[in-house]
Amino acid sequence: MLIKNDFEVAEPVDKVWQFFGNIPQVATCLPGAELTEDLGGEKYKGTVAIRMGPVRLRFAGTAGITERDEAARRVVVHAAGADEKGRGQASMIVTAALTAIGRGTRVDVTQDLQLSGAAAQYGRGMISDVSAVLMHDFSVNMADRINRIERGESAEQLAAATASPASGFTLGLRAARMALARVFRRFFLPYQPASY
Repeated sequence: MLIKNDFEVAEPVDKVWQFFGNIPQVATCLPGAELTEDLGGEKYKGTVAIRMGPVRLRFAGTAGITERDEAARRVVVHAAGADEKGRGQASMIVTAALTAIGRGTRVDVTQDLQLSGAAAQYGRGMISDVSAVLMHDFSVNMADRINRIERGESAEQLAAATASPASGFTLGLRAARMALARVFRRFFLPYQPASY
């Protein structure tokens, strides 16, 4: 399943690209993600916990940079893991491309996601909505972290400000709101009453 998202950061593209060069720092901005071991060669072990509806999944696996294009400011990460309770597997190739827009940066993210097991039972719309919510939270956390680094906060202060886990209830409500908005736009906005 191919999922595309984008967001803007009010920081210069060079600064955002430098931030993307530090994978442990990037991981702290994604709700529910935690790196547990540096395997070297830009590859890491870690976990991702997420709740979709009544199902709480916690994937353990590896993630690593497979491509980095400095000139195009594009990075590709491959991640794969299995649910710790054996309820499914996930594999994802994430491509992030940065573009300067005025004084800020636009980040285009493409996720090629393959799911099996419990998570695969959810429809494309729900998974896309949850992904959009996570990307929004990631962008807010990243902008906050870049600002904290600029202010010279200590490692302890930065560690205290790591992203909180992806709350199932909050994620579900926000994804449901996006789904309702999509349905509303599809069925009600195209209708224009005839003028007499």
